[in-house]
Amino acid sequence: WACVDIEDLTYPSLQCEMCESQTIRFVHHMEHPQYAEVLKVGCICAGHMEGDLAASRAREAVAKSRSAKRKRWTTRKWKTSGKGNPYTSVDGFRVTVYPRGGGWACTVAAIDDSSVAHSRRNYATQNEAKIAAFDHVTRMLSGRGT
Repeated sequence: WACVDIEDLTYPSLQCEMCESQTIRFVHHMEHPQYAEVLKVGCICAGHMEGDLAASRAREAVAKSRSAKRKRWTTRKWKTSGKGNPYTSVDGFRVTVYPRGGGWACTVAAIDDSSVAHSRRNYATQNEAKIAAFDHVTRMLSGRGT
């Protein structure tokens, strides 16, 4: 078994598909070449399935840390660009939010200029655009997004 993703449901709301006795918040998505479906399991079951409890605990610790950081994201200290837009630098990225088309949009640019991503959609509020940018940075750091 191998973990292919970890997801934060925000609060415990899913029953572990392995032990069927724990209600879980952080879901480890586990796959196996001889099993057709991806199982959604808790930390302990994931560790037993992959034979590495320390790895599943470390993975969940990173997810918990990221979740706490996301919760504080909109209230962190943002600077103001020359154009008057809020921006911040984090984890090797420069995040900028700006008004666009009656809403808000965001841009996430690697500080080393290796990539730039602009939000495809507009968000109703500045904070929604900030959260969307945070989620994009998280996907980039995990290797799941561009």
